[in-house]
Amino acid sequence: MNQQDRMTRRHFFARTQLGLGTAALAHLLATDSTAATLDDVDGQGGVMRRFHHPPRARRVIYLFMSGGPSQMDLFDYKPLLNEQNGQELPDSVRQGQRLTGMSGNQATLPMAGSIFKFQQHGQSGAWLSELLPHTARCADDLCFIKTMHTEAINHDPAITFFQTGSQIAGRPSIGSWLSYGLGTTNENLPAFCVLVTKDKSGQPLYARLWGSGFLASGHQGVQFRPGRDPVLYLTNPPGISQASRRQMLDHLQQLHQLQYERTLDPAIEERIGQYEMAYRMQTSVPEVTDLSDEPEHIFELYGPDSRNPGTFAANCLLARRLAERDVRFIQLFHQDWDHHGGLPGGIRRECQQTDQPCAALIQDLKQRGMLDDTLVVWGGEFGRTAYSQGKLTATDYGRDHHPRCFTMWLAGGGVRAGTTYGQTDDFSYNITSDPVHVHDLHATILHLLGIDHERLTYRHQGRRHRLTDVHGEIIDGLLA
Repeated sequence: MNQQDRMTRRHFFARTQLGLGTAALAHLLATDSTAATLDDVDGQGGVMRRFHHPPRARRVIYLFMSGGPSQMDLFDYKPLLNEQNGQELPDSVRQGQRLTGMSGNQATLPMAGSIFKFQQHGQSGAWLSELLPHTARCADDLCFIKTMHTEAINHDPAITFFQTGSQIAGRPSIGSWLSYGLGTTNENLPAFCVLVTKDKSGQPLYARLWGSGFLASGHQGVQFRPGRDPVLYLTNPPGISQASRRQMLDHLQQLHQLQYERTLDPAIEERIGQYEMAYRMQTSVPEVTDLSDEPEHIFELYGPDSRNPGTFAANCLLARRLAERDVRFIQLFHQDWDHHGGLPGGIRRECQQTDQPCAALIQDLKQRGMLDDTLVVWGGEFGRTAYSQGKLTATDYGRDHHPRCFTMWLAGGGVRAGTTYGQTDDFSYNITSDPVHVHDLHATILHLLGIDHERLTYRHQGRRHRLTDVHGEIIDGLLA
C-alpha cells in the first residue's frame, strides 16, 4: 500500500477544504447552534462541546472492591437465611441457575447465614453489618443498590465488564470514555487517575482495566504508585536537567510536526500532547502526592494507615486531593474480597482496611462542600452465594461467585441520599423488584455527568461503539 492509499480522512478533508471541508464545517456549526441552550463543557480535549443536559456531578471517585464482597455479610440482612442455616438451598430458590465449577460438584449446598450482627442506622434505617461501623455513621449520605446483577460468573470477564461495559477485553474503560467525552479540567494532571492498594493478593489487576481500548492512548488511566516515583518514567534520568528535557521536547515536537504535515496522522498529535503532559506532571504530581501539608485531624479521620503511602486509606486521601484539583475520574482498586473459604476472617480483614477510609472520604468531601458535585461509587464485580462453598461450621464458611444479585452504594453527585433501592428474596439469591444491570449503572453514572449514554459514541471497525453497548436504562429511582 502506497502513501496515497494510506491517506487519512483528515488528510482528505484538508486537501479538499474549499469543498467538502467547508460543508462539514457548516454542518458542525449548525449542530452547535441547535444545542445553544445547553451549558458548555468545562473541560479541554474532549469531543463534547456542550453537555447533553445539565450535569449533577463534575467528577467520579470509584472505589472498586475486587473479588466480589459478600452482600449478605455487609448490607443485605437476611434473618430467614440465618434461621435456616445448614439446610439445603431449595430448588425453588436456585431455579436451575448455573454454578461455577468450584461448587457445582458439591454433594450439598447448605445455606450459610451470616455470623455478623446487623443493625439499622440513620433516619433512613439502612441495615448494615457490625463490620462497617464507620460506614454506618454515613448511612444517610448513601444510596444502596441491593439489586445489582451482571452476566459474568468469573472474575476476569466480570471485572472487565464493570470497567469497560464488555466482558471481552479491548474496549475503553469508563474513565477513558469520560476523558474522551468531557476532556480534562486540569491541564497539569491526567483526566483519569488510578490508585491500587499495595501489597494485596487476590485476583490480578491488569492495566487494560483502565486502558483506552480503541480510543486515543491519551485517554487511558495513569496509575499512581507509592514511593519516590509516583508515576513511572516521569522523573528525568540522571544527568538530564529540566532545561535539557525542555530543549529535547521542543526539538522532538519539531520533528513530529514535520511528520504530521506529511501524513496528518492524529496519533502524532496525541503523542506530542502526552509528552507535554508528562513534562507538566513533573511538577504537579509531586505536589499532589505530598501529604505533608495535611493537618493531623485529617490523618486521624482516615485512620492510621493514611500515613502509609499506597494503603487504601492513603489512596482515599490522595483521591480527595486529586478531586480537589478537578481530576475527572479517580479509580481505586482494593483486592482480596474473593472469599471461597475462611470468609469471616477474610472479610473482617478487608473491612478493617476499607471501612474507615471510605467513610472518611464521604465526610471529608462533605465538609469541603465537594460531595454535591462528586459522585462516589463503591462495589465489586459480583456478589456471593447464600450457600456455603466447602465445609460449613458454626464459625467458618465460604461463599462462591453469585452474579444474580449483589449490593453497591453511591454517594453525592446528584444521587438520592438515604435510599435503599430494590429488593432481593429472603436468601439474597434472586431479585424480587427493581433490578439494576451493569449497563444501567453506567448509563446512570454518565447521566449524572451530563452525558446521554446513547450519544457518546466512537466509530470503530464499521460500527459506533458506546460504553453501554446497545443496552442501558437510566435508573430514575437513584436520582435526587
